Amino acid sequence: MIGRIATKDIVGRLKHFPAVAILGPRQSGKSTLAKFIITRIKNSLYLDMENPGDLEKLRDPLLFLRSNKEKLICIDEIQRVPQIFSILRSIIDENHRNGQFLLLGSASPDLIKQSSESLAGRICYQELTPFNYEEIKGKYSLDKYWLRGGFPRSLLADSDKWSFDWLQSFIQTFLERDIPQLGYRIPADTMRRLWQMCAHIHGQTLNFSKLGESLGVSSVTIRKYIDILSSTYMIRLLQPFETNLKKRLVKSPKIYIRDTGILNSLLKLHDFNSLLGHPVFGVSWESIVIENIVPYFKDFKSAFYKTQDGAEIDIILYNENMKFAIECKSSMAPNPTKGFWTSLHNINPNRAYIAAPVETPYLIGENVSVGTFEFIKKDIMSFIKTKAKKINPDNSNYIENISKL
Repeated sequence: MIGRIATKDIVGRLKHFPAVAILGPRQSGKSTLAKFIITRIKNSLYLDMENPGDLEKLRDPLLFLRSNKEKLICIDEIQRVPQIFSILRSIIDENHRNGQFLLLGSASPDLIKQSSESLAGRICYQELTPFNYEEIKGKYSLDKYWLRGGFPRSLLADSDKWSFDWLQSFIQTFLERDIPQLGYRIPADTMRRLWQMCAHIHGQTLNFSKLGESLGVSSVTIRKYIDILSSTYMIRLLQPFETNLKKRLVKSPKIYIRDTGILNSLLKLHDFNSLLGHPVFGVSWESIVIENIVPYFKDFKSAFYKTQDGAEIDIILYNENMKFAIECKSSMAPNPTKGFWTSLHNINPNRAYIAAPVETPYLIGENVSVGTFEFIKKDIMSFIKTKAKKINPDNSNYIENISKL
């Protein structure tokens, strides 16, 4: 098993919450990680809601759960039994202890509405994405990760061919089985065409009306379909940076296929040379940078900055106290444009970066560095900790909380 960074957080949260939910796309490693955790905890039990035998055990869920009230119960694919959430609340309140349930789901908290309503104050959420590069570095090259993406069965495949075949199968299963199981009645062919269109506009601003015209449906319907892909962790919508600057800003979100393996599969790119020669190459690097930086900074909002006169920055991480600007360049010799420098002047971030696959980070201006996404992540973490100490040097808990990733 390849170790997951989230393991420590999940174990810690089980000590402080009655229920912990691990949410993320199917096949991202949730079940493997959950089984790894519960086998190291005494009195634990695993139930898979896709297993008819386990599903039968919960035919009378109140009786079953009360009979196993001393155990940590892991319920996989929890979205398949939404009616159980109100019963979980009853059991949690009866037992008055933390670490009662570990719930696994393939949809976001907004989509699993029953949990947020029934278990409010009793549950915390941990997102588990496919592998990020930090988890597999030293075992797999950046090129292979870039081509195959982070889904374990894709990345660990014996060859690029088998990786591509698995990704094709994943896409088909997701469209024909997973979406209907979430209660949506959408023709698989329609959703596939939309998903492929999203791959072709990867990294571009989203025009709902144009997509609707191409598919022969309304922009409202397209928004619904896009929300489904977003809520199931297949795409990321990056919103424009909100600012009171006088510049006219682009207001539509940018759309990204979150996993580059899925992106390459939708575009029929079978090998890295095909990816190198495809127009998506540069913007696929953007998604790698986003997915390897943004999820670490949960207390920060993420956005992009772009004015109608051409000044832009790919990623802005910000909260009330700090701003970080990140421009993505797939070249090993990146050359920032005039618009990049204009944007920095407008935004005035604490630190600015160009994320590029370079061997050694280097400065190109005051508080402006070129480096890999790993360097950028560590540098931002260091800056946050330093600023936290300056804000409140005597409160170690505050420092820990503001810088905890």
